[in-house]
Amino acid sequence: MINTLRTPDDRFQNLPGFGFLPHYVDTLPGYEGLRGHYLDEGDPASDEVFLCLHGEPSWSYVYRKMIPVFAGAGVRVIAPDWLGFGRSDKPVDDGVYSFDFHREYMLAFLRHMDLRNITLVCQDWGGVLGLTLPMEMPDRFKRLLIMNTGLMTGPVNSPAFEEWKADIVSNPDVPVEFVMQKNEPVITVAEAAAYAAPFPDQSYKAGVRMFPKLIATTMNAPGVATSQRAAKFWSEEWEGESFMAIGMRDKMLGPDVMNFMRTVIRGCPDPLEIAEGGHFVQESGGPLIAEQALAHFGLTRS
Repeated sequence: MINTLRTPDDRFQNLPGFGFLPHYVDTLPGYEGLRGHYLDEGDPASDEVFLCLHGEPSWSYVYRKMIPVFAGAGVRVIAPDWLGFGRSDKPVDDGVYSFDFHREYMLAFLRHMDLRNITLVCQDWGGVLGLTLPMEMPDRFKRLLIMNTGLMTGPVNSPAFEEWKADIVSNPDVPVEFVMQKNEPVITVAEAAAYAAPFPDQSYKAGVRMFPKLIATTMNAPGVATSQRAAKFWSEEWEGESFMAIGMRDKMLGPDVMNFMRTVIRGCPDPLEIAEGGHFVQESGGPLIAEQALAHFGLTRS
């Protein structure tokens, strides 16, 4: 039995710009008893599903500016919180967190929800993990909207990542507000506090502490082989439409990484560049990115 903590509901009251109703699942095979949270907005009967996967140390709150734009186009929008984040249960043991633990959770979630015609919307760990999903169920995925992320196909050797990692792992009580505002300065004090809402104290922050430690330092690290298979899938087998947006001020997963990813993703067009956008580009460019992606995909309502 995995020991978990559950953030009190009152921590999520009156968050700026976030009026979405919570939804939960706790019966996923292999994850029984672990309650995962997700947002379910837009038209529940729509044939089109936008799956929005967040990164670290954020949660589904990061998509609050994009969800209404997607929903306004008449599609269904699903935004889960990874276990350890947001309103999802938080295993307290650092050792629970692994690449495969989270990847298998999301595969189980997609099967349970029976989501199809999926547009994968991903950033940061939402892409590191999310980009490995379509190859396992290609019949469910239709499009890709990718922002400031990459595939972990080998050891990461980046001064910007080392700085990011140090900001998180140097203090067991990770300063979530500081990390968010440092990497996306448009975030207000109130919004930064909303990002920290899921974590009343450091005992809730095992996932936040562990995600940077899951980034590969060797070729045989967990997740590398899977990510290499995914890169091959995106290069050789992907047949869907794609749209890319880049927060140009992100030194870690910004222009260099994203322009490389463009060469990996078969048929990926020129990116939308958000000049003032940092790592969490959903904050600085969310509505524009959503609008232009919908137009690119031909899903804008007339």
